[in-house]
Amino acid sequence: MTEPASTAAGGIALYKLGLLGLFGALLTAIVVMAMTIPKTVREFTVALISTLMFSLGGGAAVIRWFELMAWANDLFGLIALLGLVFVCGLPGWVLVRAWFVFAEKRRSASLPEIVRELKETAGL
Repeated sequence: MTEPASTAAGGIALYKLGLLGLFGALLTAIVVMAMTIPKTVREFTVALISTLMFSLGGGAAVIRWFELMAWANDLFGLIALLGLVFVCGLPGWVLVRAWFVFAEKRRSASLPEIVRELKETAGL
């Protein structure tokens, strides 16, 4: 059986790591929104959700891929992980903004026409 003190300390560390990740994701969203303000409420909502999900999901994936979980044992490691989660949210904002610009220019086009254009552009 595990020692109760070590189990409680591990639970507290995981809780703090979760809050730190959420804080990094929110910081990312605020920074990118200040850089490029969305035109509509719909665009703002989609971009915000995408940025938060890219931060949390992408940050977690990068941490797992590079096996950086040991960094959570140190204050400076946690700060570095926060920076990593922050950076992982930026591509989400860029992709959503690019999609809205792309879709706005082709407002009258149908979905098959847009897919055909994307395939031609990608060379598929």
